[in-house]
Amino acid sequence: MTSGNNGASTPEDDDPFGYLYADGQANGAQPPSGSGGYGYPGSVNRVRAVGQRQYPQQAPAPATAPYGQVPQQSNAHYAAPETFPGGAPTTQHPMQSYSDGGNRGRGPNTKGLLIGAIAVVAAVVIGIGVAMAGGDDKDNAGGSGASTTPSTSQSSEPSASSSSGGGDAVDLPEIDAKALNLGTGVTTAADVDGATSAGGVYVTGLNQTGASVTWNVSGIPKAGVYTLFATYSTVDEDQSMTLTVNGKAFGSKLNFGNFAGVKDGDFAKGWTKTYAWPSLNKGTNTISISCQDGDKCNVLLDQLSLKDGQVEN
Repeated sequence: MTSGNNGASTPEDDDPFGYLYADGQANGAQPPSGSGGYGYPGSVNRVRAVGQRQYPQQAPAPATAPYGQVPQQSNAHYAAPETFPGGAPTTQHPMQSYSDGGNRGRGPNTKGLLIGAIAVVAAVVIGIGVAMAGGDDKDNAGGSGASTTPSTSQSSEPSASSSSGGGDAVDLPEIDAKALNLGTGVTTAADVDGATSAGGVYVTGLNQTGASVTWNVSGIPKAGVYTLFATYSTVDEDQSMTLTVNGKAFGSKLNFGNFAGVKDGDFAKGWTKTYAWPSLNKGTNTISISCQDGDKCNVLLDQLSLKDGQVEN
């Protein structure tokens, strides 16, 4: 090599126009020949004449590409990499369609779900309302179980409460001891204080078998159950006598209990009241109180009275 000349045989020192210069011609540079080469001898041929490069022939792209596919380029000077041998695959994946006409980005039908949920809640509420209404009817039906059938039972002890009937609504008769029909051996007296009959008169002498008093009561407005009250006095043991209504014994016995709790024989402290619920006919009825075998009849009888229905005072 000489100064200024690094050699013309290396590719980076090739000068395609070296033949135009004196030093290039001295180094053997030649103009282009018919084969297309030019420059220094043995130089690397890097340049081609314009239009000499060959490209693979491409089929013309269809006028309209199928839906979901990318149409091919119609530029004759460009070919996508996948068109060359060994290039990327050209398989196209069609877009997925859905039965509801939507696409993957669309959410569920929330409106339909909301309507269904509201319908279920409404059905549950209606069912609960019907069940509650049915339960209330049953409770009301079961709660009104008070019987209106008259009873023929009698009290063993007076009470301040009333059970049924409207005794105050009907003005029924009452009778003092001295107005009763007295049986054999039965008399009236006024020696013991506390009797409510006029003049403090009461019936005595009932403490013997066969003794009786009778009340022929009239003015009964209708047939039905009534309450018969008897005011009396007794001491020590509880007493019981036979009650007869219209010729028939009523119940077991009419209870003359020692409700005042007198234990010293003082009849003035033993005044109290008992009752029974006999069935009477409309109009006139006969009520008798008597001392029969097995009865205990140590009783001073004051008054008899009636009230309508089954009451206790």
